[in-house]
Amino acid sequence: MDTGLSGKVVLVTGGAGGIGQAISRHFAREGALVAVHYHTSEDGAEALASEIGGMAVHADLRDPSHAEDMVSRVVSEMGGLDVCVANSGLYPPEPMPMWEIGNERWESTVMSNLSVTANTARSFLSHASGQGTGSLVLVGSTAGIYGEAGHSDYAAAKGAITTGLLLSLKNDVSRIGSVRVNAVAPGWTMTPKKAESGLDEEIAERAKSTMALKKLATPEDVASAIVVLSSDEVSGHITGQVIEVAGGMEGRLV
Repeated sequence: MDTGLSGKVVLVTGGAGGIGQAISRHFAREGALVAVHYHTSEDGAEALASEIGGMAVHADLRDPSHAEDMVSRVVSEMGGLDVCVANSGLYPPEPMPMWEIGNERWESTVMSNLSVTANTARSFLSHASGQGTGSLVLVGSTAGIYGEAGHSDYAAAKGAITTGLLLSLKNDVSRIGSVRVNAVAPGWTMTPKKAESGLDEEIAERAKSTMALKKLATPEDVASAIVVLSSDEVSGHITGQVIEVAGGMEGRLV
């Protein structure tokens, strides 16, 4: 299937992470020119950009001015910007009930997920509004749909991304031409980092128990859904939608 992405310029935030790398490589295989954003993973981003013939771009997306500079640099150095994948985010590793989550962690998690995504969207859509075309894909999580005990901060931030933010942006861009905004919500995904650290089999079995497909997703599963949503050829009449990449998950066991 021709996705029509050959020659398009694509920005992937958090592009040096486990899922971000898969997204970046998938777009490159479609012939797209990929800008790999990073905050702390400079070596990984530079190596990936070299591998796929793209460019690495640094930004602390918690700062709106950094997001604006990132988009401006991509447009200037790559000749435009057609697709943006707002993938960057932070998952607090330690599970804690809501009443034990301090204000510092709460604000950090919300800033590193919801605010980072909003800053990315604002900067990309400001550019897209000038050209009247563009595709933005937000990356949420099934934690934001079904909740996740021990990570109410993360679930709240991701839930806001795939509800209020997504639906508002979808309506905002209706005034500026053929611009689409969609989202994916990955479920349990076996990233290289999870594979290296080891995954508790009991937790994995509980996660799979509510899935119709009794297996965890791969980063490539998530990347494929994002590429499909990004493509105007394949998904040109789809906007404001959330695609769960979670094997038919129907909830979480607590």
